[in-house]
Amino acid sequence: MDAELGYLQKKYHVAVGGPAPRFVSRITKNTYAMILAGGRGSRLHQLTDWRAKPAVPFGGKFRIIDFVLSNCVNSGIRHIGVATQYKSHSLIQHIQRGWSFLNGQFGEFVDLLPAQQRVSEDHWYKGTADAVFQNLDILRESNPDFVLILAGDHVYKMDYGKLLAFHVENKADMTVACLEVPIAEATAFGVMSVDDHSRVVEFAEKPTNPASIPDKPGKSLASMGIYVFNKDFLFEQLVRDADDPHSSHDFGKDLIPHMVDKYRVFAQNFEHSCAGMGEGNVPYWRDVGTIDSYWEANMELTKVIPDLNMYDQEWPIWTHQEQLPPAKFVFDEDSRRGMAIDSLVSGGCIVSGSTVRRSLLFSDVRINGYCTIEDSVLLPNVDVCRDVTLKRVIVDKNCKIPDGLVVGVNPEADRKRFHVSPNGVTLITPDMLGQNVHRSR
Repeated sequence: MDAELGYLQKKYHVAVGGPAPRFVSRITKNTYAMILAGGRGSRLHQLTDWRAKPAVPFGGKFRIIDFVLSNCVNSGIRHIGVATQYKSHSLIQHIQRGWSFLNGQFGEFVDLLPAQQRVSEDHWYKGTADAVFQNLDILRESNPDFVLILAGDHVYKMDYGKLLAFHVENKADMTVACLEVPIAEATAFGVMSVDDHSRVVEFAEKPTNPASIPDKPGKSLASMGIYVFNKDFLFEQLVRDADDPHSSHDFGKDLIPHMVDKYRVFAQNFEHSCAGMGEGNVPYWRDVGTIDSYWEANMELTKVIPDLNMYDQEWPIWTHQEQLPPAKFVFDEDSRRGMAIDSLVSGGCIVSGSTVRRSLLFSDVRINGYCTIEDSVLLPNVDVCRDVTLKRVIVDKNCKIPDGLVVGVNPEADRKRFHVSPNGVTLITPDMLGQNVHRSR
C-alpha cells in the first residue's frame, strides 16, 4: 500500500469554499466504517428514556450521530455500517430519511445493523468488539482493505483520511486516535503511553492512576474510541477474542491490551486529523454524555465565535432536512416584543411577543406571549404557553409547557417535578409534565 501514499496526499477543491486538504484516495474508498451506535447513554437520564444517545438532537437541527456520519462522507468513506441496539427506532428512521442520498449504484451505502442474534440466540451485542464480531459476515462480504471503528455518540469534526494515511505510513496493524485530556478526567478513558515514533507501549482502560504525558505533566493521552484495523488482522483478533470465555469482548478492556505487546499498534494525536480547530487552535471534541455537558455544548454554540464552527462550508455537517418555513418573530410593543438575542433559532419557529436570550431553539418551537427564555435548549416541537419563565433548562421534544410555569429560579421546587443536574440545569420531559406523547423520538 506504500504506493498509495503519494496519491493519498493529493489535494483537491471542494464544491463550495475553495481549496481544502482532503485525504481521499483508494485507501479511503476501500475502507469500511463501522459506527457503534447501540448505547443508551444512561447519564443523560430521561433524555434517553425513549431514544439511543446517538439519536439525541444537538445543535438546533442535527442529531449526535450526524457528526460521525458527516466525517465519513467528507473523508471520502462511503461504505458505512451503523450497529444499533437500544431503542433504535428514531435513530433508524433518521438515518433512513437523512442519509439515503448515498448512491448504491456506485457502491455507496449506509447499512443499518440492528442487534439480531446473528451469532448466538442467547445474547445481543455484549461489548464493542462483540458488536463488530456479530457482523463479521457483512464485513467479509464487503471485503475492505481497512476497517474503521467509530463511536456514534461524540461531537467533533475529523478527517479520517489523515488517520488512515498515518496508519498506512507506519505499517500498523492497528491505529488508535487519541486526544490530550486533563489527568483528573483521564480515569473515564483508555489511557496510553507512546514512544518517540507514536507506537503504543502501554494501554490501560479507565485506570485509577492514569499515566501522564512525559513532557506535559497534568495531561494524559486518551483513546477517542476510534480505531483503524487492517481487515485480516481485525478478523483474526475478533475470532480469537470471541473464543476467549474470560473476555468481556470490548476493544478497550480486552483487545487493545492484548495487542500492544505483540503487534504494531500506533496512536495518532487528534490535532493532526481534526477538521475544525476550536478557539486557540485547540481541537474540538465533546462527549455530551451528561445533562451538564450536553447543555454546555449546546450553549457554546450561542457564543459570538463558538468553538464548533457549524457554518464551515468546507466540512459541512449533513442531516435530514425538513421542509419548514423561516423562523418568525412577531409584535413590537414595549411589553410584548418578539425577539431573540445571542441565540440560534431553527426553521418553523415562532416567537410571539416573548424574549429569548442565549438559547437554542430546534425546529417547530412555538413561544407564546410574555415569556422569558434564557440559557435554555428547546428541542423540536416544543409549545411554550403564555407567561412562562425558563432559565438553564433543557426541554425535551413534544413538550407543552403550561401557562405561568416558572423553572430555573427555585431549584428545590424544580426537583419536586423535574430532574435537576449537579450544576443546576433542569430537564423537562413530557412524562414529567404528565403528557402522553408519541414515544419513539
